[in-house]
Amino acid sequence: MTSRRSFLKAGALTVGMAGAAAASAASGKTAMTKKYTGPHEMPTGVTLLAMRNSDGSETLGAKLADDTVLDVRQASQLLGMTAPLTLEELLREGNARGLNELIAAAQTSRRADAALVKESSITFGRLLVNPGKIVCIGLNYRAHAAETNLKLPSVPILFNKYNNALAAHNCTIRLPPREVSYKFDYETELLIVMGKSARNVSEAEALNYVAGYCTAHDFSARDLQLETPSVQWMIGKTLDNFGPIGPYFVSADRVGDPNNLKLETYVNGERRQSSNTSFMIFNPQKLIAYITRMWTLEPGDIIWSGTPEGVILGYPKEKQVWLKAGDAIESTIEKLGTLRFTLA
Repeated sequence: MTSRRSFLKAGALTVGMAGAAAASAASGKTAMTKKYTGPHEMPTGVTLLAMRNSDGSETLGAKLADDTVLDVRQASQLLGMTAPLTLEELLREGNARGLNELIAAAQTSRRADAALVKESSITFGRLLVNPGKIVCIGLNYRAHAAETNLKLPSVPILFNKYNNALAAHNCTIRLPPREVSYKFDYETELLIVMGKSARNVSEAEALNYVAGYCTAHDFSARDLQLETPSVQWMIGKTLDNFGPIGPYFVSADRVGDPNNLKLETYVNGERRQSSNTSFMIFNPQKLIAYITRMWTLEPGDIIWSGTPEGVILGYPKEKQVWLKAGDAIESTIEKLGTLRFTLA
């Protein structure tokens, strides 16, 4: 017969073991989410995307071979390794080594098999959610300035978007009522993503501060931009979801020279824009040097670098057929992938 003393002793042992297990789990979770305090390093050798999870969060995926993506958050939990879980965390904290070590370990450890998923099965999230600065450049291709009958700028034209405009690959942009706007236009652009704090940098050094690049779209409401009582570049380009980015962030070392990348736009399968970043008036080096004369660019800040010719605004007025609900847009940039979205 079990005595009261032995019963209490067994209960205490069970509680103790459960407490130890809970403490161990909590410790593991803390180890995976603790703030990184090591040296700041920019990402190298990676192509990254954002995954929208069932809990509503948006976390990193690392694109591997073929259709395979490493779910960084799940791999971190399975392997008990600390790694940045979002692109902005990676850029601001600088734990590029932790990410690369996790990717390498996940490809050799069976424990991480559950974190390897098919890219075709995921829902893309926003690569960037809360950048400190969103800088946009107007009229940065000669042929685009010419088609819109505007004077070539002598210095970069700067304007901004806000975070509400940021959207994901494969998103749907819901157009505002016609009484607000109806002259919708496409603008495919190279997005420059900063990786180090930059102030008064030279053109020769500027690219050393770039973490990587993305395909991006500066979706535009031309009537709001140009037909209000005064020209309003920002208001015509900053409605909700008017700034899709993706599908990938590609580290600068994988891209190489950003000044020679083919760029195209397709509307419902029809090619509308076809150009090359070599035709920029102010290339990425010039843009970064100019902007950092005005203010500091920080890790995670982004620059929309301008669009080439072929936009609807540049057509003769009798041929201007503005985008509408149901249209499918594709923006593609060499080495960076094809960004897709639809209108509703």
